Amino acid sequence: MAGWVLQPAHAGLEAAFGSLDAVFALQGQRITSDPLSEVIRVEFGGVRYYVKRYWAAGKGLRRYFGRPRIKAEWQNLRHFAAWGIPTAEIVAYGLERRAGAFVRGALITRELVGTEDLGHIAGHQRERLADSAWVARISAQLARGARALHDHHFAHNDLKWRNLLVNEAGDLFFIDCPTGSFWWGPLLRYRIDKDLACLDKVASQVLSRSQRLRFFLQYLGRERLSAADKHQARRILKFFEGRE
Repeated sequence: MAGWVLQPAHAGLEAAFGSLDAVFALQGQRITSDPLSEVIRVEFGGVRYYVKRYWAAGKGLRRYFGRPRIKAEWQNLRHFAAWGIPTAEIVAYGLERRAGAFVRGALITRELVGTEDLGHIAGHQRERLADSAWVARISAQLARGARALHDHHFAHNDLKWRNLLVNEAGDLFFIDCPTGSFWWGPLLRYRIDKDLACLDKVASQVLSRSQRLRFFLQYLGRERLSAADKHQARRILKFFEGRE
């Protein structure tokens, strides 16, 4: 059984994006690939689209149980949009099962024009990070987005700089979240610490301590750190010790 949704706003792309068969027949520029999936880029009417295609959910029982990664990705992007977190526009999505087992699935998003990921900027365009006003703008947006996720008991679980896009106007977008999920209690606290530690891992190499502190205060919505905040900060700073 196959389930496929092409968003009404993109009905004009029915020929290319109207079914799983059509989507898996698409030819385009391969961006990434692994044993389970690939991402290609295609262009129609002067607009570029990213097509993520999965042909396996994993080995053994993983084909039958749990939420397939591709389904998690489109559901999580829809959560982001509902929570007011800027993200890529979903054009089409769906998956196919046979006898209850995952067979294949796909997600199509519209290109966020003129964007670069923060990881690339940190590695190759550090002069942009020397602009304190630009850093402050990005920091404030990132703090709001991360707080919105966590206030909904949701953790990204891969909140790395490469999964954050910035356009020429300095607007920030959250992308690529196939492993994000909802958590509660101590498990939520652990996952929040992980999200913030992932962000600080690169920030500690390219930003000043005052800039990192400003982000944390923005995330917390405070002007000063409380004793509990300082305890959390220590957990975040030590999160990856002995793990790598």
